[in-house]
Amino acid sequence: MNKRNFSFLTDLSDDDKRLLSRFLDWTELAEEKYITKYSAFLDERQCRLCEKVMASVKYENYLLWGGYEGAERKMLCVYPQYSDENIKDGFPMSAVTFRYRTEDKPDHRDFLGSLMALGITRDSVGDILVGEGRTSVFVKDTALRDVLAVSKVGRIGVKSEEGFDSSVIKAPEFREMTGTVASLRLDCVVSMALRISREKAAVLIKGGTVEISHAKCDQPSKIVEVGDKISARGYGKFLVKSVDGVSHKDRLHITVCKYI
Repeated sequence: MNKRNFSFLTDLSDDDKRLLSRFLDWTELAEEKYITKYSAFLDERQCRLCEKVMASVKYENYLLWGGYEGAERKMLCVYPQYSDENIKDGFPMSAVTFRYRTEDKPDHRDFLGSLMALGITRDSVGDILVGEGRTSVFVKDTALRDVLAVSKVGRIGVKSEEGFDSSVIKAPEFREMTGTVASLRLDCVVSMALRISREKAAVLIKGGTVEISHAKCDQPSKIVEVGDKISARGYGKFLVKSVDGVSHKDRLHITVCKYI
């Protein structure tokens, strides 16, 4: 595999570099041999890295898709320029809907744990959408048979069927907040969003309780970007929505959306 220069991206692990290099290899296969390639499920951070890398090489023939509009976990498809396929129909993923009594209240962790117990890897599972009496899960086609065989989630009996129940999609509810920060350092943004001191925010971050788009970050000086989703254990989750200008004291006006 050719070594790639990802110096324009920060905080990449060796696994990140290998993953992004593979995606760039796929663009060459698509251009030179007209081969279409699909990834496993990627988390939100990996999807954003993918978009940045594709933009850096000006490659447009790709699609990130998770089975429905607004999905968080998605697969990547890299395809030839003159492909006449219906790209979304070709993704190697399926949906399974579990039904159970409405008085039972399994959560996301219960379903994920049941699938992991089958030996299914995390990158074989997409979004898990929990509703009242039903939950839809997206999985790689290779895991479909095992997932359809699930009859219990924790202690709760479930019935499974192939297909997606779109009624489980819930529009996110959030409260919009505005404020000013000295910079887009993580400790500054967490301080403003959670209404705590910058010192306390730094302690939370160094303690490993803060994640950016599902990736743990223990560096208070990490620069966040518009579109980042930040969660702090015990405090909730929020989205960095926009940077709205500079105050007369050279502080940044920002808007964050805290999920309710």
